[in-house]
Amino acid sequence: MSAVTALTGLLAGRSDPAELSPRAWDGVISVARAEALLGTLAHRLEGAQVPPSVAALFADQRAASAVARAQALWEAEMARRAFAGVGVEFVLLKGTAYAAAGLSCAEGRQIGDLDILVPWHDIGRAENELLEAGWEWVKPDAYDDAYYREHMHELPPLIHKARDRMIDVHHTILPRTHRVTPKPLILVADAVTVDGGFAVLCPADMACHCAAHLLADGDLQGGLRNLWDFHCLTRDFAAADADFWERLDARAVRHGLKGVVRRAARLARDIYGAALPEGWDGDRPADIWFRRRLFARDDWGRSTHMLLQQAFYIRSHWLRMPPLMLSRHLWTKWRRR
Repeated sequence: MSAVTALTGLLAGRSDPAELSPRAWDGVISVARAEALLGTLAHRLEGAQVPPSVAALFADQRAASAVARAQALWEAEMARRAFAGVGVEFVLLKGTAYAAAGLSCAEGRQIGDLDILVPWHDIGRAENELLEAGWEWVKPDAYDDAYYREHMHELPPLIHKARDRMIDVHHTILPRTHRVTPKPLILVADAVTVDGGFAVLCPADMACHCAAHLLADGDLQGGLRNLWDFHCLTRDFAAADADFWERLDARAVRHGLKGVVRRAARLARDIYGAALPEGWDGDRPADIWFRRRLFARDDWGRSTHMLLQQAFYIRSHWLRMPPLMLSRHLWTKWRRR
C-alpha cells in the first residue's frame, strides 16, 4: 500500500492506525506534510493508538493549528476594522471562512492567506483602505499588476508590512477570462452571517466554490487537501439539511459549475468514501486521470508523474484563457524570464 493510499485511508476511517509499521508512518507523515494535511490527520486521529513519536508530532500539530486559526480570525478582524470607516462589506472565503463558521474541515487546517470577496463596485475603495491600513503590494511588476487587474478574479496580492500576512481580495471566484463565469452578486447577496459577525458563503455556494477551486482554477496541486474540504462540507451540510444535495445541484447549475461539482463529488466518493445521493454515482472516463493526478506522490512525499502534472498545468491555463490570449501571456512570461 502506498503512502498516499494509507493517508487517505486513515482520513476516511478505512485504515487502522495501529496496524501501520514505523516505515509506513514515515511515508504517511511525509505525504500528509506535502499535501498540507498533517494537522488534519492529527485531529482526525486524536486519541488513536499511534507510536509515541507520532503522538508527540500530532500534539504539536494540534497546538499549531489552534494558533493558526486564531491568527486567521485576527486577520479577518483587521480587515473588518480597515473597512469599517467606509462601509465596505466583504465575505470570508476558504480556510478563514471555514474557521469562522466552525466547520469540521477547519480542524487542523493550515490557513495561509486571508481570502475575501468584495462586490465589484467596492473593489477600488477596498484597495485604497487596505493600502491606508498598512498593506502593500507583493508583486510590484507592471505586467503582473495589469494581468491581475484585467484578467483575474482578484486584486494583485497584498501583504501587511508589520504582520507579514497576505490578503487576496476577490471580486468573483474564477478568473474573468475563464470559460465558466459564476455569479458573484448572487454569492454576496445570499451570504450568511456566523458567530462573530463575519459573512460567509451559504452552504451550497461554499461547496460550489470549493469544487471550483479544486478542479476549475488550478492544476490540482494540493488537491487532496481541497477535496477533503469538499468532502467534509458536503457531508456535514447534508447531515444538517436533507435537501442539501438538491440545493447544491441547483446552485451549481446556476453558477455554470454542475460538471465541476459532480466530479468533485465522485472523487470524494472514490478517495474518501463519501456517500452520494441517487443520480450522483455515475462515472466519467476522465475521472481516472484526476485520481491519478491527486495521487501523484511517492512515499517520500515527492511529486511523481511529471508528464501528467504538466498536462494538468496546461489544462488549468487552457480553462482560464482563450487560446490567443493564453499564447500571448505565456510568450510574454517566457520572454521576461
